[in-house]
Amino acid sequence: MKQFKTLLFAAALFIGATSFTQAQSKVAHINTQDLIKSMPEMATAQSEMEKLGKTYEADIKAMVTEYQNKMKQYEAEAPTKTDEENQKRLIEVQTMEQNIQQYRGTAQQDMQKKEVDLLKPITEKAKAAILKVARAQGFQYVFDSTQGGGVIMADGKNLLDDVKKELGI
Repeated sequence: MKQFKTLLFAAALFIGATSFTQAQSKVAHINTQDLIKSMPEMATAQSEMEKLGKTYEADIKAMVTEYQNKMKQYEAEAPTKTDEENQKRLIEVQTMEQNIQQYRGTAQQDMQKKEVDLLKPITEKAKAAILKVARAQGFQYVFDSTQGGGVIMADGKNLLDDVKKELGI
């Protein structure tokens, strides 16, 4: 029973504190992911990424086709070739396979770098617009309502210095 009273008292304090802080701070939220998706620059970036992806895909497909054709040819000719020639051909085919894997890795890294390069100015533009609108409307805090999002803007009082002072830091 005593724990219940303590819990009830803590809940009342929490509700009161929350109401008090909300009365003093203006808080807003925005789903930045939805905002960025709706920007025209994003459609351009996506089409550029698709175009680059198709280019890499076509290159890899051509390399794989060449590899498969060589494998068929070498397998068909293997009985008529010497062991030394077959060994050289095996090394050549293994090198081709390694080159394909390396190219896939490089293509993936290039795609990721390109995506970062394309998205950075878009996200910076979105953030600048959010800050401008939020400040114009008097909001002190803007939270990103995208799952996993955080605080975009915090113009309210920062307690860091006061808490450090209290701790003697």
